[in-house]
Amino acid sequence: MSAIVVRPATPADAAGMARVHVQAWQETYRGQAPDEVLDASDFVERRERMWNRTLDDADRGTRAAVAEIDGEIVGIALAGPAQDTDSPHDWQLYVLYLLTAHHGSGAGQQLLDEVLTERASVLWVADPNPRAQAFYARNGFAADGAAQGEAPREIRMVRAARSRALR
Repeated sequence: MSAIVVRPATPADAAGMARVHVQAWQETYRGQAPDEVLDASDFVERRERMWNRTLDDADRGTRAAVAEIDGEIVGIALAGPAQDTDSPHDWQLYVLYLLTAHHGSGAGQQLLDEVLTERASVLWVADPNPRAQAFYARNGFAADGAAQGEAPREIRMVRAARSRALR
């Protein structure tokens, strides 16, 4: 397999990021989210609009990254200011998706490191999603008891700031 390249996302990546976003949702949430959401004919188009807005707005203070193999985007990540008023930290991981075929490749770790660095952070993760929850736990995150939503339900995980020596 070719090397994984993780780099900051650019507006030119929006279509590829939308494709990965939708495919990862279909792979991850089938059976948890309604099929009509996962199979909507405009799902990719809506995600592409979202990524275009996100990547075009440089003043939002966010960090977006892509993981590529042979020039093809296989993973995406986005982090920025915490969105919850009761968040215990001011930085939040909004998105981290990797195509199933690339789980275990190290790309997810590289994406997480690219957008979070060592900052104290918060994230919401689908529950149940044992693979993702274990990944975040290995990276110092722990559930704090907060939960939200349905189909899929999400739990909040938090971590303190980390020193480079701990990684």
